[in-house]
Amino acid sequence: MTWGAYAAVLIAAPLVFNGGASVSLLCQMATFIVLTLSCNMLLGQGGMLSFGHAVYSGLGAFCSVHALNMAADGWPLPVSLIPLVGGVAGMLFGVLFGYVTTRKAGTTFAMITLGIAELVFACSLMFPGFFGGEGGVMSDRVIGQPVFGITFGPQIEVYYLIAFWLFVCTVAMYAFTRTPLGLILNAVRDNPERAEFIGYDARRVRYLALILSAFFAGVGGGLTAINFEIVSAENVGVIRSGTILLFTFIGGAGFFFGPAIGAVVGVLLTVSLSGHTPAWQLYLGLFFIAIVMAAPDGLAGLGMRILAAWRSGRRTQMLPLAAAVLLIGASLLAGLILLVEMLYHLSLERHGASEMAVLGFTIDPHHVVTWLAAVMLLLNGVVGWRVVLGMVNERRREVQA
Repeated sequence: MTWGAYAAVLIAAPLVFNGGASVSLLCQMATFIVLTLSCNMLLGQGGMLSFGHAVYSGLGAFCSVHALNMAADGWPLPVSLIPLVGGVAGMLFGVLFGYVTTRKAGTTFAMITLGIAELVFACSLMFPGFFGGEGGVMSDRVIGQPVFGITFGPQIEVYYLIAFWLFVCTVAMYAFTRTPLGLILNAVRDNPERAEFIGYDARRVRYLALILSAFFAGVGGGLTAINFEIVSAENVGVIRSGTILLFTFIGGAGFFFGPAIGAVVGVLLTVSLSGHTPAWQLYLGLFFIAIVMAAPDGLAGLGMRILAAWRSGRRTQMLPLAAAVLLIGASLLAGLILLVEMLYHLSLERHGASEMAVLGFTIDPHHVVTWLAAVMLLLNGVVGWRVVLGMVNERRREVQA
C-alpha cells in the first residue's frame, strides 16, 4: 500500500506541477532524494558521519558523462542504463576509498572522509583529461534512435527516467534495512564492542555498508549527469557533500524517509530563495540551526511528535498552542527578514536607490522607523517564542505522563 502510494506520487507529480521550471525542480528533488537516502545508509543506519559523500556521487557522475559520450560515438549503451554505470563506478571507488576510511570510526572516520574529499577535488583540477578542468565535461543525452518514441530530449521524459531509478533505489535501500547486514549495521552503530563480542567484524560491516552506499550515490550521480548534461569539479566538492549532509539532517536521519523530506524541502528552499534574495545561503543556514535546536530528529521526527500528540486526544489543547506558535513564528521571521534584507540592501546599494521591496511591501531602509519596526518584530518573536517553548515542553511532559 505504501509503495503503491509512493509510486503514484512520483507518477502524478509532473502532471500536477506541469510547468517547465516545475518539472526541472522535480528532477533535482528526485536526484537529491537518492543522494540523501544513500548518505543516510551511513549516517542514520551506521552512525558514520561522512563529509565526502559527494566523492562517490561526483565520480559516478563523471564516469556516467564519459559513458554517455561514448554511447554518442556508437557504443551500444542506452541512456536509461547510464545511472547503472554511475552506480558501478561509485561502488568501485567505494571499495578503494572505503578500505581506508572504515578502518576507523567516529570523528576519525569523518576527518578521513573530509581529507579524501579534498584530495579528489584537488585531483579534479590536476587531471583535465578526465575531469574536464574548470569547465567540466559536457554531453548530450539525446543520442541514437528513439525507443518507443522516447528521446530523453523533453524534460518530462528525463523526469520519469529519474523517477524510475528513484523508486528502484528507494525500494532497494529499504530492503537493505531488513537484511541481516542492515540489522548488524544498526548493532555496530549502537555498540560496536558488543557486536564484535558476538562474532561480527565491525570494520567489515562498515566497509560493506559504505560500498553499498557508494553504489547508490553513484546512481544519483549518473542521474545528475543525465539531467544537467554537464559534470564539473563542483560535483565532487566539499560544498556538495555538505549540502547532501545538510538535507539529510533537516529531514531526520533517524527515519528512513526523513532524508527524502529533507531533500524536497532543501531543494525547494535553495531554488526559491536563490531567485529572490542574495542572502539565501544565510536563510538556509539559519533554517538548519533552527531545525537542529527545535527538532534535533529533523522534520520527520517533528511530524511524528505532532501526530502522536494529535492522536493522544489533546487536540483542543493543541490548536491554541499551534496558533500561538504560528503567530510568534511569523513575527520572528518577519523581523529577521526585514533586518537581513535591509542590511544586504545597504551593503549592495548602487546609484542611490533608497526604497526596496520586502514581503510585498515597499520600505525605506534609511528611515529609523523601519529599523525600529523590524527590531520590535524580532524581539516580540524571541520573547514570545521562549514563552511558547515553555508551554510546549509542559504539554510534552503531560503527554508522556
